[in-house]
Amino acid sequence: MNKNATKAEEEWRKELTPEQFGVLREHGTEPAFTGKHHDRKEGGTYLCAGCKAELFSSVAKFDSGTGWPSFWAPKCKESIATQEDTSHFMKRTEVHCARCGGHLGHALS
Repeated sequence: MNKNATKAEEEWRKELTPEQFGVLREHGTEPAFTGKHHDRKEGGTYLCAGCKAELFSSVAKFDSGTGWPSFWAPKCKESIATQEDTSHFMKRTEVHCARCGGHLGHALS
C-alpha cells in the first residue's frame, strides 16, 4: 500500500460520505442494483473513491447480474490487491485498492 494514501480514520470520515466510508473503510456493501455505476454504459476510467487511483477501465466492465459493477481485469495489475476473506462462513477473495486499502468488493469465481 502506498504510504501517501494512508490516513487516520478521522481523516477518512471527513473526506468520504457515510456510504463511501462504510464500504471503503468498514468493508460494507451497498445494496445490489442501487449504485450509480452498476449499469453505467459510458466509456471511461473508474477511480477509487478514497484516493482517486485509477482502478478499472470501462472496456473491462461486464454485466455479472449481481447488481454491482463487475470488471474482468483492473486497469493495471498494480492498482488492486486481493486477500482471502473468510467472513460470513464463506471463503472469498476480497479486492481492495492497492494504494489506500479501500474495500472494492469480492472477486467472482
